[in-house]
Amino acid sequence: YRQMINHCMATDMPVAICHTQKELSPGKAPADLKDALHSNQATYRPYDVFSAGTCKLRERLEDGRLLVDVHITERYRRVAEVQLLPYQVYLCEPVVDRKMSENELQACLELKDKIIHRLTALIPASSTAGDKLISILKSEEWSAKSVTAFSFELFGLIRFQADLLQNILEMDSPEARLNRALELLNS
Repeated sequence: YRQMINHCMATDMPVAICHTQKELSPGKAPADLKDALHSNQATYRPYDVFSAGTCKLRERLEDGRLLVDVHITERYRRVAEVQLLPYQVYLCEPVVDRKMSENELQACLELKDKIIHRLTALIPASSTAGDKLISILKSEEWSAKSVTAFSFELFGLIRFQADLLQNILEMDSPEARLNRALELLNS
């Protein structure tokens, strides 16, 4: 992973953040922390659709670990394997939402308002985290977000199971994502 992150930072290659489908083979139990940090972790198969973005180094720790920020900018679909070791590299294509009609856009704007209203009602306002989240949701920045951006960034504020998030990531419509989000919040 260190080689991969260093390569991605040096070449501006996006770093993929993905959910894994299944275990391909059980990883060997490391003898110690050093062995764990230097062993190959390629024992899982990633989903074909994933998010990716540029990587920035925040801190390099004394033991060699890297603290990084990955700024997600795009969804991709795996097309072809380029390299598996020492880290995976794939040829990919962007995943783009289908074009929305005016009616769909209007429906999305209404869903966005309903979601903000529902979330605000669910959040306990007496807590520091709740107050902060309500402040974010009611901010001009969040009201100005496009329905597409909102339909993804919403899931950075609230957490659901990984399989559900993968399903949402693969949807090709902001309206479908927002309907699913509202359905989840209402349940």
